[in-house]
Amino acid sequence: MLQDFNLLVSTSRGNEKNTCSEMWYLLGEAGDRCATVERTPIIGLVLAKTRLEPVAAVQRLRSLLIERPWEFRYTLKITPILGVVSSDPQKIEELALRLAESIRKEETFRITVEKRRTSISGRTLTEAIAKRIDRKVNLDSPDKIVLVQIVGELTGVSVISSDDILSVEREKRLASLEREQ
Repeated sequence: MLQDFNLLVSTSRGNEKNTCSEMWYLLGEAGDRCATVERTPIIGLVLAKTRLEPVAAVQRLRSLLIERPWEFRYTLKITPILGVVSSDPQKIEELALRLAESIRKEETFRITVEKRRTSISGRTLTEAIAKRIDRKVNLDSPDKIVLVQIVGELTGVSVISSDDILSVEREKRLASLEREQ
């Protein structure tokens, strides 16, 4: 499994191989012809490593989706990952706190933990991180999301806005609605 991924990609069951090919092609179209894309042991989950800054890569992929939606056949969601550590609660907390320094004083935040193939307690992890971030919490519409993605032995962490995640089906629906108006 890719150890230093910076994009987490979800797909439907059985389409992991197709998604790998699709993401490799799309990342090439977005400006990185040397991207690496691999399946994980987890159904519906693919990891990618791009030379592009991960949030910028997602924005470029969003632009491609708007221009050529038919090229996104298997990819469901693309999430930028800003750092990866082993799935040790202390290391995850340290990385999350380091990345959370980017949250400005006036901004609100929420912590979201998504875990796969681990016994780490999401609630315990959330509480440990939250108590050390001196910012206002907003669970409904935060300015920033401290996103912890546990994928077995590896964990990806990001501090991003909700717009930094590309949900392909939602974007296609929005574009369809805009065309109807």
